Amino acid sequence: MLPSAANVLSLDIDFGRERNLKLGVVGPHPASHEAAFEVRAFFPSPNGMAEDPVTGSLNAGLAQRLVGAGLAPPRYIASQGTKLGRRGRVHVASDGATFWIGGDVAPCIDGSVRL
Repeated sequence: MLPSAANVLSLDIDFGRERNLKLGVVGPHPASHEAAFEVRAFFPSPNGMAEDPVTGSLNAGLAQRLVGAGLAPPRYIASQGTKLGRRGRVHVASDGATFWIGGDVAPCIDGSVRL
């Protein structure tokens, strides 16, 4: 059984005690919410950041598990970053064999690399 989105949003991790914790959590929103799930990604980081506002790779893994277990439809929206004051939306779609993860981004760096 999944915790509710409200329970996911209420989590407060003490990284002083949990230095090696790497944790992804997910909980369903009520049917009236625009997003089907609330997702949070916790991890220790040398730069002091303890939570990722939006994580495509975590949402991809969760989608495989949720859709595969029949806990999510093949197409849904996940909300992430809410607790951090962000409004991340991850769009998930599956055709049964392949999962597509997408959404809008705010580019912070632009450039090219020649190898």
